[in-house]
Amino acid sequence: MKDQDRLKKIVDFLFEVGMLKKTPRSGFQFLGTGKESVADHSFRSAVIGYILARLQGADWSKVVLMCLFHDLVEARTGDFNYVNKRYNEADEKKALKDALNNTGFEKEISDIIDELNKTDTVESNLAHDSDQLDLILTLKEQYDLGNKYAIMWIKYAIKRLKTDIAKDIAEVILNTDHTDWWFKGIDPSWWSNSNKNEKQR
Repeated sequence: MKDQDRLKKIVDFLFEVGMLKKTPRSGFQFLGTGKESVADHSFRSAVIGYILARLQGADWSKVVLMCLFHDLVEARTGDFNYVNKRYNEADEKKALKDALNNTGFEKEISDIIDELNKTDTVESNLAHDSDQLDLILTLKEQYDLGNKYAIMWIKYAIKRLKTDIAKDIAEVILNTDHTDWWFKGIDPSWWSNSNKNEKQR
């Protein structure tokens, strides 16, 4: 394949990856509140994967790649939530093969996804848990905002966790308000003086 042909295929692939920003996570229609794209989910999953891998002394680059690409096929298949999966089955192997065809990255990314799906390595289990922890964080946000059903979903997501470190983090998530990082993390005097500071500008 000529270099120009390969670059064209890579550009096509990048446009395809961009479709994940427009692909909604379909579970929210059942939860009743909230929304996010597959790309939103993959980004925080990758950050979580990096953190879990560093905490466990695992190969963080492999875990991050697994998280980054774990839902890549959904640009072609769409996102099937747990209800959809009872009645539909996507040909994810074909979708991945077609997406990567002639990019030059076929083997590397396919091998990463194969390892993830087998869940028989430390890295694959951490990547799996990163996926679930992102869901748990999102559900906790919705619970804090008043969706009483979110806590029921969290209980099932916690049962899917494989590693002790992920279970420990999930417990802390349950006991943390999603606004603490900015609301409680700022000197309380700032809130009472904020109007005064605005007038001085």
